[in-house]
Amino acid sequence: MSAESPTVSPAREAVGAEERAYVASPWQLMWWKLRRHKAAIASAVVIVLLYLVALSCEFLAPYDPIKYDIKYTYAPPQRIRFLDENGLHLRPFVYGITPSRDPYTLEMIYKTDQTKRYPIYFLVHGTPYRLWGRFASDLHLFGVTDPEGTLFLFGTDRQGQDVFSRVVYGTRISMSIGLVGVLLSLFLGVLIGGLSGYYGGIVDDMIQRVIEFLRSMPSIPLWMALSAALPAQWPALRVYFGITVILSLISWTWLARVVRGRFLSLREEEFVMAAKLSGSSELRIILRHMVPSFLSHIIASMTLSIPDMILSETALSFLGLGLRPPIISWGVLLKDAQNVQSVVLAPWLFIPGVFVVIAVLAFNFLGDGLRDAADPYAR
Repeated sequence: MSAESPTVSPAREAVGAEERAYVASPWQLMWWKLRRHKAAIASAVVIVLLYLVALSCEFLAPYDPIKYDIKYTYAPPQRIRFLDENGLHLRPFVYGITPSRDPYTLEMIYKTDQTKRYPIYFLVHGTPYRLWGRFASDLHLFGVTDPEGTLFLFGTDRQGQDVFSRVVYGTRISMSIGLVGVLLSLFLGVLIGGLSGYYGGIVDDMIQRVIEFLRSMPSIPLWMALSAALPAQWPALRVYFGITVILSLISWTWLARVVRGRFLSLREEEFVMAAKLSGSSELRIILRHMVPSFLSHIIASMTLSIPDMILSETALSFLGLGLRPPIISWGVLLKDAQNVQSVVLAPWLFIPGVFVVIAVLAFNFLGDGLRDAADPYAR
């Protein structure tokens, strides 16, 4: 007589899941709820991919982002193909392009030369670079090996620079400025908002008046004034950190308000009173007891604020008041698409804007998922 495997009823499974929820930590509950949010998980994958691109932009870009060739001014994107008149090819390739100039309008005209086929290889040797400024290499993820061949996936700009390579390099600046700026805003918001909510009284009144003054000022004119204050002779790296600090000094007020409200409600809780009676210092009570009690909410708020940092940098650079060449960011690249000529002749110069939209949407979806998961006991 064969022994039958025991079956677990759905009711017992539900009871077991409920028991696990009672003994699980807040972080486990938050993760269980977050992974059911499909849009948030997909957005997290997109964000991880963008940061991987930012970390390895030298390896991923087929060309040097500042290398230019006037012969290929406003060259259109080249299509990757697998089929030609000879049939199907397993290795992708692009056709060559022949530039010429219209004798009447002086417009550059590019014709596809199907007699020249340039295969695309992976792990090719090309322009030398220093990965993260330390490791010398000339290995690129993909490219064409023929010196006469070109691979302009996103076309070129008015100087003949490869837009795809510049977008890849711009990912590092645009994605990192949001992350660094939010970390600075987090430090200022938790510190100042915590002091305001913990001590109250005159300290709270003074801090809230400063916050109200900063929030009452128009953002764009304030950015313009602070950005114009940066010396024009500063090197590119110093300008980058200057813009990051400016965005952080303006964006900490929202988090300070949130932290103040939570501290006002938490300072009278029993665990805070117990910590005071046990002789814990005020700094230990704030950092070890009060802040961790709503850390998940802070993380969700941070995720939702990163898109604002990215959009702020893009807007400043687009207006010519933020980052400037030779720094490459999505906002700097979009500045080349300001004129009507770009709209008519080179619409591919708006491609960096597509990456801005993707990054902002991904952070917003992830922030929504984290905000919902930050209250794991809600049903």
